[in-house]
Amino acid sequence: MLNIVIADGSKERAVIQAMRDRAASANQAIELAVQAIMENVKEEGFPAVERYTRQFDHKIPYEISREKMDQAYDRCPKELIAALEHAAANIRAYNEKLLPKSEVWTSPDGGKVGRLVRGLTRVGIYVPGGTAAYPSSVLMNAVPAKVAGVEEIIMVTPPTDNLNDAVLAAAKIAGVDRVIAVGGAQAVAALTYGAGFIPKVDKLVGPGNAYVAAAKRLAYGQLDIDMVAGPSEVLVVADETAEAKFVAADLLSQAEHDKLASAVLLTTSQDLARAVDREMIRQTGYLERSEIMECSVRDYGCAIVCPNMEQVISLANEIAPEHLEIVTREPKKLLPEIRNAGAVFLGSWSPEPLGDYLAGPNHVLPTSGTARFFSPLSVTSFIKTMSVLQYDRSALEPVKDEIIALARSEKLTAHANSIQVRFE
Repeated sequence: MLNIVIADGSKERAVIQAMRDRAASANQAIELAVQAIMENVKEEGFPAVERYTRQFDHKIPYEISREKMDQAYDRCPKELIAALEHAAANIRAYNEKLLPKSEVWTSPDGGKVGRLVRGLTRVGIYVPGGTAAYPSSVLMNAVPAKVAGVEEIIMVTPPTDNLNDAVLAAAKIAGVDRVIAVGGAQAVAALTYGAGFIPKVDKLVGPGNAYVAAAKRLAYGQLDIDMVAGPSEVLVVADETAEAKFVAADLLSQAEHDKLASAVLLTTSQDLARAVDREMIRQTGYLERSEIMECSVRDYGCAIVCPNMEQVISLANEIAPEHLEIVTREPKKLLPEIRNAGAVFLGSWSPEPLGDYLAGPNHVLPTSGTARFFSPLSVTSFIKTMSVLQYDRSALEPVKDEIIALARSEKLTAHANSIQVRFE
């Protein structure tokens, strides 16, 4: 099941390239279709949104009442509500620790300078419908926005026949202000430009299909977005001390997402790689999404056996995975060497699903190597900052000539004059 690659300088490079190529941008047909939807919604407003919703979902957009959200919450099993509440509390506590504070201090010149932190005014959250209903994603997107002080959170989700109770319950728990049954590129367009009762937002976050991803790319600039996420991925770094059945289970937990998901083991032990392969075959035999896992592992999964841990870490940083598990004798010792990863999980008892659901850090993470420059979604994704300056005469006077000299060097005499007139 698991292709075992002995690193030789070229075979492992082919694996890395395959991981990146699988997340190629949407094809031209999708881009053109989405561009037309975006333009029509911009020009026509809500009638275009309604027309596309009828065409694609055979429904009309509508707002879900608070009463229906409460009913969905009440229908959910108590143990599920308890788990959602626990997860929300952990996400909230984690993001409260990360929230930057407004602060003003005295500069070396004696003036007052600082930073003001403000939450965004309105944020949209896209939640897929149908079988891809993830209440955990509602919490991961909405709770940090609430902690940031976002004034209004608008959640959109396709108008399926039966909206998922757990998704609506999670929206209630997270403090979502409005839930609107509308999906696809037309939902992105409505939140970008405003359409009827659907308001435009400052930022749009959340996963979606290729059409939603293309629409988010086109919307960027009119609003901010979290990222255009590719297929899910996990990279497990392990040595001979790792428990094969744990590693196999964690690789399969990502492979079950979809056929494009990538599950890769980097190890110094060929024996471990073989044992993990046997375990993956055994565990797949009793898991429900075996066909998806088998396709994912066959096409985008493998074990790469390296001669030493230095090469393992070098490859891990080059891959820059969404999820990175370090399952070695002393995993914490390797942490200073990790430069590129969405989230790092240390040790045998920190499996990736812990981060997906409950621990507190976000599961909205950069994929396809973008962890080289993107960060996980968090409270800082939903704030903006403003600089603040306050000098009095005694602070400005000692530096006035330097400002004037700089302004004149750039031939901006009005800038120089703005300083000079204050001391004539």
